[in-house]
Amino acid sequence: MRVRFGCNIAALALGLAASTAKAEDITIAIVGPMSGPVAAIGEQFKRGAQAGVDAVNAAGGVNGKMIKLDVEDDVCDPKQAVAVANRLAGLHVKFVDGHACSGSSIPASGVYAENNILMMTPSSSNPLLTDEAAKNKWSTIMRLYGRDDAQGEFVGPWIAEKYKGKKIVILHDKSAYGQGLATAVKAGLNASGTKEILFDSINPGEKDYGALASKLKALGAEFVYFGGYHPEAGLILRQAADQGLKFTLMMGDSLATPEFWQISGPAGEGTLFTFPSDPQSRPSAAKAVADMRKAGFVPEGFTLFSYSVIQAMAEGMKRTNSEDPVKVAAALKNGPPVDTVVGPVSFDQKGDLKNATYDINVWHDGKYAKLQ
Repeated sequence: MRVRFGCNIAALALGLAASTAKAEDITIAIVGPMSGPVAAIGEQFKRGAQAGVDAVNAAGGVNGKMIKLDVEDDVCDPKQAVAVANRLAGLHVKFVDGHACSGSSIPASGVYAENNILMMTPSSSNPLLTDEAAKNKWSTIMRLYGRDDAQGEFVGPWIAEKYKGKKIVILHDKSAYGQGLATAVKAGLNASGTKEILFDSINPGEKDYGALASKLKALGAEFVYFGGYHPEAGLILRQAADQGLKFTLMMGDSLATPEFWQISGPAGEGTLFTFPSDPQSRPSAAKAVADMRKAGFVPEGFTLFSYSVIQAMAEGMKRTNSEDPVKVAAALKNGPPVDTVVGPVSFDQKGDLKNATYDINVWHDGKYAKLQ
């Protein structure tokens, strides 16, 4: 076993004990921000993964074994993500549903690859994740989600067409996810013949974005694309409204959480964001959505993608009659599409999801729906 940044002997001993305690179970770790500013995404991950595990086990499990879930918290922090990856390697866990943030997935992926652990993220969209895996010939790094460059190619031209002649600003939060997405959107926008008046960054985690609001007001910003997360977006909109400034805000998929409106309030009205074509409306998701709603949880955001990762991994193990992550990954890349709650999914040789499609959604009166 190869471990990065150290792994203490106690953790290794614990791992050996855990690996022999219930050998009949197949452990899949779900890793995401279970605490911290974007814990809402971690909750989506955990709920989706558990529902997926429950469904697989109810259908008889995998090759005669049951799946059990190990929930891990990386707080959407690179150092914590690497520590979690090392811990899971020490525990001999072979499958990981996660991480959430690209800034966590990218550094953790090296640990997983070196230990032949199959990591499949249901949300990390920065192209570097699988590009680096391909460059290093890491075969067990995959994503059941679209890439930022695909989002940029989709939304950049749309902004250029719909907001032609408007004063457009592009901001990001310096994270691998936010900056990567903003850069991809800028590329798509510029390729369509439109130039933004400002491309800039913010410091995430601040409570006062009044100076930014003043700057946007002085520029006469009419449309702002922000690569980042909902806590900052909600504050920026609310504080801009306090200054009498109104612009159309657009973001990526991180905005698919009700916590956004809790922060922004009415200032969030009309905010746009891209998200993969609504998985909740798919016939394949009907039972899962109904069951989760009955349990009191609305499977928004990344919930059903996390569920689908469990389904894909289980199907790969069935196809190979094996729990070898390398064989499972190869079977998923080279075999027919896997039926999941988000529809049939298939992967290219890099481990990327093929044929990702997107909708543009709009927030209205505390809820969001596809823009008509």
